[in-house]
Amino acid sequence: MYRNLEEAMDDLEKHGHLVRISEEVDPYLEMAAIHMKVYEAGGPALLFEKVKGSKYRAVSNLFGTIERSKFIFRKTWSATQNVIAVRNDPMKALKNPFAHIQSAFAAAKALPMKKSSLPASFQEIEITDLPLIQHWPKDGGAFITLPQVYSEDPEKPGIMNANLGMYRVQLTGNEYILNQEIGLHYQIQRGIGVHQAKANKKGEPLKVSIFIGGPPAHTLSAVMPLPEDLSEMTFAGMLAGRRFRYSYVDGYCISHDADFVITGEIHPGETKPEGPFGDHLGYYSLTHDFPLMRVHKVYARKNAIWPFTVVGRPPQEDTSFGALIHELTGDAIPREIPGVKEVHAVDAAGVHPLLLAIGSERYTPYQQVKQPAELLTIANRILGTGQLSLAKYLFITAEEEEPLDTHREADFLTYILERLDLRRDVHFQTNTTIDTLDYSGTGLNQGSKVIIAAYGDRKRELCRDVPDPLTKLPEELPGFSDPRMVMPGVVALQSPAFLTYEKAQKEIKELSEAIQKRGDIPSCPIILLCDDSEYISSSNKNFLWVTFTRSNPAYDIYGVNASIENKHWGCDNMIIDVRIKPHHAPPLIPDPNVEKKIERFFVKGAPLAGI
Repeated sequence: MYRNLEEAMDDLEKHGHLVRISEEVDPYLEMAAIHMKVYEAGGPALLFEKVKGSKYRAVSNLFGTIERSKFIFRKTWSATQNVIAVRNDPMKALKNPFAHIQSAFAAAKALPMKKSSLPASFQEIEITDLPLIQHWPKDGGAFITLPQVYSEDPEKPGIMNANLGMYRVQLTGNEYILNQEIGLHYQIQRGIGVHQAKANKKGEPLKVSIFIGGPPAHTLSAVMPLPEDLSEMTFAGMLAGRRFRYSYVDGYCISHDADFVITGEIHPGETKPEGPFGDHLGYYSLTHDFPLMRVHKVYARKNAIWPFTVVGRPPQEDTSFGALIHELTGDAIPREIPGVKEVHAVDAAGVHPLLLAIGSERYTPYQQVKQPAELLTIANRILGTGQLSLAKYLFITAEEEEPLDTHREADFLTYILERLDLRRDVHFQTNTTIDTLDYSGTGLNQGSKVIIAAYGDRKRELCRDVPDPLTKLPEELPGFSDPRMVMPGVVALQSPAFLTYEKAQKEIKELSEAIQKRGDIPSCPIILLCDDSEYISSSNKNFLWVTFTRSNPAYDIYGVNASIENKHWGCDNMIIDVRIKPHHAPPLIPDPNVEKKIERFFVKGAPLAGI
C-alpha cells in the first residue's frame, strides 16, 4: 500500500522492476524514444533523475507489463476484483451474502477522506517548471499523457458525483499563453463533457483539477470502466489500499496524494487549436479546436515525480493498460449483450477500427441453409455499445464443432474467409460515426462501417500461394506489381499512388475487368491494393495496421464483378484500397537523429545495457 508515487518507485527498484537513469535527458523526443525502446523489449520502469529544463524527476513504463502492474497492486488486487464482480452482478451477493461481506467492507474502507487544508509539502509552481515532454517530432507541444482530470457535476456538486478521466492535456505550443492557458482534448459525450454542457447551460465556468502522479492506483482509476454506482475516487482508494485524501482550495478539489495538481476553469464557448499529437492509431491526430482551460494555480509536492507514457502505433503501454483493465474487470460485453461469447478490439489495428466477435446462431434450425441470422442482430447490438460503436470493421461468426479464439487473429479471419459468401455476408452502414482520431473517413468523426458475418459450411479452400491470374496481372496493367500472399485467401497488390477517388474507381474498374478476363479465383476472397506489398505482407501486425487504419469501408471496398440486388451489395472477390490517401493524417516516424543519440543509454556499461 503506497502513500505516494515515490514509495511505489522504491518498492519497484528493490524488487528489480525499475532502473534509474542519472544522466541528464532531453524531454524533447529523447525521453519518449528511450521509453519506446524499453517498452518494446519488455523492460523495466524508468526513473529519469535529471530532466533537462526541470528540477523534477519523471517516471515511465510503470504499467509496461501485466506482471509489473499486478506486482504493484498485489496486496489489494483480489479484494478490488471481488468488489467489481459484486457490482457487475449483484445477484451473486444476494445468493451468498456472507461470502461478500469482505467486499462490502473493502468498499466502505475506500471512501474518500476530506481534509481541512493543503499538505505542508505542497508548493505553488508554474507550468514552465514541469517536465515539458514532447513525444513525436510533429507534436504541437508538450503534453500530459497520464493525467487524472477531475470535474464535478454542476447540478450535484461533491466528490461522490465527480468524474475522473484521462483526457490528454496540451501544456505548451500553438496559441496557448504560457503558464496561463492549457488545452483539454475530450468529446462532449464523455464524463467531463457532460459536466461542461451543464455548466454552459447555467452560464458558469466549469472548475477542473488535473492530478498527476500519486499512488499508481489513482492513475489507473482515471481509465477504468466502472459500474455506474462506483466512483473513481472510491475505486482509487480500494486499489491503493488507502483512502483518497483531498481538500478544497478556492473551490477546486486538490488531491493530497498527487505529485502535481493543476487547477483552472473552462469557460463557455472558449476553445483554441489543440494538437497535432501522435496517437494510438499510429498517426498524428491533427489540429482541431478543443476546450481551453484558464490556469488558476499549479502545485507540486516536495520531491514530486512526473509520470508519463508514450502514445503511438500499438503495441504501446496503453496496450498493457487495456490488458490490466480486462483482467481486473473481466469481459463486460457478454454480460451486456445476450448471445455474445467474445469481442476483441484488435490492438494491432489501432483498437477501434477492427472488431472480431464470436456470437451465437440459434435461428438456423428453422432455416433451409446455414447462414447468418441471429449474428446480424448481435452485430448491430455490438456496434451500438459504448466505445465499440467507433469500430469500422466487424468480422463475426459463431462456433460449431471447433472452438474459436478471436485473439488468434489470422486463424479467426481464415475461418471466416473459408465460409464467407461475398454476395450475401457483407453489410454496409454509411454516413455514420467513427473514432475522432481516425482520418480515413470523410470528416472528423465521419465515416462508414461494414459487418462481415459468415457462418455455416466451408465454401472454399483458401489460396496459400498467389493465384495465377494475379501473378500475370502486371503484364496487362503495368501500374500494378509485386503481388504477395498476406495470409490464406488474402493477396496484397502494389498499386499506383492514390490521387483521387475518381481515378481510383477507374483504376479498380480496369483491374476488376482484367481479373475477370483471366478466370474466377474463388480461393482469394480479398485483394488489398497497397503502397508497399512487401511491407504489408511481412507480418500480421503490418497487415492489420495498414488495412484497417487506411480504409473507409463504403469508399474503399470494391469488388470484382460487383452488383447490387435489392439494395444489397455483393461481388466475386473483395478489393480493399488500403493506399495512403491525401486526406489521411501522417504516420508517426521517429527522428533518426534522436534514435542514434539515445544509443548511448544501451551500450555496455550504460544503465540500459542489454535491453
